[in-house]
Amino acid sequence: MTKNRFITGYSGLRALAVIGVILYHLNPNTFVGGYLGVPIFFVLSGYLVTDHMLKAYREQGYYDQHKFYFGRIKKLYPPLIAVLWLSAAYIFLFQRNLLVKLAQIVVANLLNVYNFWQIINGQSYFERFATNESPFTHLWTMSINGQFYLLWPIVIYLLVKFSKKRKTTFWILFGASLASALEMALLYHSGVDINRIYYGTDTRFFSLGLGATLAVIWPMEKLRTDVTITDTCILDGVGLVALVGLIWLFFSPQMDPEHSFTYNGGMLLFTVLTVILVGIIAHPGSHWNKWLTNPVFNWIGSRSYGIYLYQFPVMIFFEDKVTNVADHVFLYPLIEIALILILSEISYRLIERPLGKITWVKLKNYCSQLFKKSTTNYFAKLQAIISCLVFLIGTTAILISPTVKARDFNRSQLATRIRVNQVQQKKDNQVLITKLQKAKKKTRQRTKLVNEARRAAKSRPVNQSFEKYGISQLDLQLARKVQLTAVGDSVMAGSSDTLRQLMPKAVIDAAVSRQLNAAFGLISQYQAQKALDNNVLIGLGTNGPFPMSDLDQLMKQVGPKTQVFWINTHVPSKPWQNQVNNLLETAAKKYRNLIIIDWYNYSKKHPSWFYQDNTHPTPVGSKYYSALIAKTIAKHARF
Repeated sequence: MTKNRFITGYSGLRALAVIGVILYHLNPNTFVGGYLGVPIFFVLSGYLVTDHMLKAYREQGYYDQHKFYFGRIKKLYPPLIAVLWLSAAYIFLFQRNLLVKLAQIVVANLLNVYNFWQIINGQSYFERFATNESPFTHLWTMSINGQFYLLWPIVIYLLVKFSKKRKTTFWILFGASLASALEMALLYHSGVDINRIYYGTDTRFFSLGLGATLAVIWPMEKLRTDVTITDTCILDGVGLVALVGLIWLFFSPQMDPEHSFTYNGGMLLFTVLTVILVGIIAHPGSHWNKWLTNPVFNWIGSRSYGIYLYQFPVMIFFEDKVTNVADHVFLYPLIEIALILILSEISYRLIERPLGKITWVKLKNYCSQLFKKSTTNYFAKLQAIISCLVFLIGTTAILISPTVKARDFNRSQLATRIRVNQVQQKKDNQVLITKLQKAKKKTRQRTKLVNEARRAAKSRPVNQSFEKYGISQLDLQLARKVQLTAVGDSVMAGSSDTLRQLMPKAVIDAAVSRQLNAAFGLISQYQAQKALDNNVLIGLGTNGPFPMSDLDQLMKQVGPKTQVFWINTHVPSKPWQNQVNNLLETAAKKYRNLIIIDWYNYSKKHPSWFYQDNTHPTPVGSKYYSALIAKTIAKHARF
């Protein structure tokens, strides 16, 4: 009975988890909480493993740890080694920019310490945008699971030996789990690097711990089958509430991994709901085991390990070889999903299932049959040849990895420009804000300003070097008179020096990895300082989409008397480019005081204007970018 429930109902839950994880990695800004599939895996591991161990101690008085360790090794390591060596071979043949630190990554994964390695060696914003994202990032969960499997038999042994009462065991595990969740919240507020919180074994233990806690008070073989109809309805109703809560959190913007709520109880709440649903599925009196049992979920659940392993390599390798992901937001993800499912099926049939039952006798017989001349199993021979080639090429990649010099993307021209610009931003903004606070606001007639600018264009031309980038001397003169508050991301940050040159009265606040939600606090801050001008420039959307409700909130915040200029996005490597730009076009029809600066169409036929990431303008591209912005603002600004 217990085994059947695990194969069916829990396969369904694993299927839901892996679907969430895949959707999140395909489009993290639409499927905000898809990364929460990971806590589901952790809760299931904690519950099933602990229940299995405690049952053995109750029935036999001991637990066969050697059998457990050997079983885990056979289950987990062959597919993991396969994906590591296949990826290494691919990197060696087709994507050698990822050879850097490959040996460290492989060793860290084999030793189950890759989550610690990621805390120390986490990728920067510039590395990710330079199409250098690691295909192994997601494997941190395998290391935490590996550490759990290594240490948990010892923990349970000590609890059984020294904690004689089930109640005591419950409170020990429950207390340790709450301490882990509390540590996550405290570290977040202390300003610790988010990688430390997200990848830390101690800060993620509560999902495993609460699953284990459930096993203490909800052992599968002791759950009653003779329950009343009322009890069944209660169980089914609680399961429904838990599932609805999980789905709501999955789509909730509050569960964005960059939001504080995620670490201040959001992930804990999701885990608690998962624990409840796991307990309901385990109970023979509920219908949830039956409802989550179907051929599709069973198939996905049984292949969930392979699907999880291959998702990131497929997406990283595929998207490196294609262009304009933004123009194929449905086709490319479908191709990626198909590749992931095909590889996971191959892995399940040729690696995971046969090697999960391997013995020394079977291995010896296989090898002896393979080398017999009379053997007619050509598929087995072909499989062995391919495996040897992958092993040799992958091993070569791993061995030469330490000799490959790492390129420091944090010292690239773009990263250096942004750092220098941000230092200058801070100095210039302090001066400008002080002047704005002291000065009295006055409105000047546009006609008079244009006449003054026209005369100055003839007698005292400014920034003449920019005229070849598509801006007239008249607009250059007007741009210098515009008072402006600008909020942007790294694209604006990389060009803030040229923007400042053209619009010296502009307060420019641009930073790396910024999304729209950051603008609300910044706008409030400038309003409180009386430094928000009648002209506001927004350059956000590169790092993710946003709903119309957020744009509405921003427009309401700045007010109808403020002229808002919004730069649309050129980020063809991301699926949200067109989504952002289309939403801005719709908003421009809705708000009379919103003008879109069409950087996308202006620049899309000029790849030389961008760095390798095809998103951030080069020094030359920055001049075209700044000239377009200054020209548009000069024509429509409120003086």
